[in-house]
Amino acid sequence: MRRKSEVGSRSSGRRSQTLCTRKLPARTKAKFAAGKSAGAIRFKALIPAAGEGRRLRPHTHATPKVLLEVAGKPIIGHIMDRLLPARPEEVVVVVGVQGGKIKSYLETSYRTRFRFVEQDDPKGLGDAVYRGRDYFGHEPILIVLGDTIVDLNMTEMVGHENLIGVKEVEDPRRFGIVELDGDTVKQAVEKPKHPTSNLAIVGLYYFTDACVLFDSLRELIQTGQRTRDEFQLTDALRLMLKAGTVMRAKRIDRWLDCGTPDALLATNRYLLARQGHYRQREGVVFVPPVWVHDDASIRNSVIGPNVSVGSDAEIHDSIIRDSIVNRNAQVEWALLERSILGEESTVRGTPRRLNLGGFSELEVI
Repeated sequence: MRRKSEVGSRSSGRRSQTLCTRKLPARTKAKFAAGKSAGAIRFKALIPAAGEGRRLRPHTHATPKVLLEVAGKPIIGHIMDRLLPARPEEVVVVVGVQGGKIKSYLETSYRTRFRFVEQDDPKGLGDAVYRGRDYFGHEPILIVLGDTIVDLNMTEMVGHENLIGVKEVEDPRRFGIVELDGDTVKQAVEKPKHPTSNLAIVGLYYFTDACVLFDSLRELIQTGQRTRDEFQLTDALRLMLKAGTVMRAKRIDRWLDCGTPDALLATNRYLLARQGHYRQREGVVFVPPVWVHDDASIRNSVIGPNVSVGSDAEIHDSIIRDSIVNRNAQVEWALLERSILGEESTVRGTPRRLNLGGFSELEVI
């Protein structure tokens, strides 16, 4: 019999009771109350990580989007590194059809309590967040999207007020946006055709009472309120604001997109400038910043600048710059620039720029 925490759970298909009337166990309730009175906020985190990553194909055919590597680590690993200093009680991860890979990576790499819920028939971000409702009551919730990296220590988000992470953007029509009165959120709109604000929601949310959020999502889903044929988290925020929930904006300086190959390379460059790593090898020239796994085999090559190389990759007689070479990839006699090589891929020859998915092979004679 499967536990609720296992990938593949169908808990999301059951009708849930109204969350704001559901009682927390006495021990849990006392624990969260004690945390508030002592100043150490106890909360749970939720990471929606079921996105298909269509704009990152062919890489996401074989690898979940959140496990694509930048600067030597999967996207979700960078997110966890920023989340864990805030000390969540547990982390609920909403996964898709390749959820087993995400579960394996997280449980192997991090010593914290995880819960996994499957979103096997995606209906939008609001639906994804709602799938995790069975693991929350009246405690605070921090939501961090699994496909972008907000370069922020998450302790700055956790406190005694509702916060929405926002950043000014050039084209707000591509995002959910907020309208402000000072730093107080007055309205939230998903991908407006005629924006009244250039403040985009960056995928970072903190609510002091999770059940208020989940009740708004329940109303959204039960009444069939969709935007662009999906249940949007931004629309749930709108319902909360209408009901009188007070939210404030948290302005974010660095919001790292990972949604396209070019964006992934740009994020790789930014992170490498802050956390490079390599071990000297005879016959190899490294041009920092780079991140090269110690288990990578490299000889007679020039690596960098802005290159990350995964574990057990093999590179020889090649020059590589501004690129991501994933684990177990092989590169021979190649000159690569602004390229992404998926895991288990092979390149032989002299192409200049590639976007090669996992388990692929290219040979130029």
